[in-house]
Amino acid sequence: MKIEIWSDFACPFCYIGKTRFEQALSEFKHNDKVEVVYKAYQLNPNAPTKMVKDAYETFAEGHGMTKDQAKQRFDMFTQNAKSVGLEYRYDIIQMTNTFDAHRIAKWANKFNKEDAVTARFMKAYFTEGKNLADQATLVSLVEELGLNTQEASRILESKDYSDEVYNQIQEARQIGVQGVPFFVLNRKYGISGAQQKEYFTQALEQIWKEENPLEILQDQDDSQACDHDECGIE
Repeated sequence: MKIEIWSDFACPFCYIGKTRFEQALSEFKHNDKVEVVYKAYQLNPNAPTKMVKDAYETFAEGHGMTKDQAKQRFDMFTQNAKSVGLEYRYDIIQMTNTFDAHRIAKWANKFNKEDAVTARFMKAYFTEGKNLADQATLVSLVEELGLNTQEASRILESKDYSDEVYNQIQEARQIGVQGVPFFVLNRKYGISGAQQKEYFTQALEQIWKEENPLEILQDQDDSQACDHDECGIE
């Protein structure tokens, strides 16, 4: 079973959705047969590399609302995050560009660490107020995960993995993704948004049953079975 997840490190529901999905996956008895692939997406490709105004004003201006409305929206995000054990700190959040962070995540995939990098970048963004557009910050974060800092720095100074990020964003548009998180199961089903854990559990079970239909063993003694109105018990 293959599950592709389009998300952005700066997306509040992506972190929540990732957490709920992983909770469902951890309880799924066939999780060793599930391949999870992360795909890049940017909610705001024009986001700056440094914040000039605070998060409330930045969000309000970008979404055509007042600062009070922005605060209410942040409070909603924060409460949703708490429901899955996450802490969102909008008082210190740095709403900056995530393109370089996505490039580093694609590089980390070479070492089977894109999942770990995704989780670390999301926590850094929403909980620790880290600037994911800052190259030194990105290098420091991947160092925590045992990745080579010199190679990470070289990648950030180059254009490496840019095409991969662009292609994954374009791929999302081609399959009709209009918001993230977006989960694609076996290229057959799409799940949009941070659904509840139970919804993900149901989807995993459904896909598994479709892939592994019940097989009836042959050459059985069916003399002791009922067929419609007749029973073969002698």
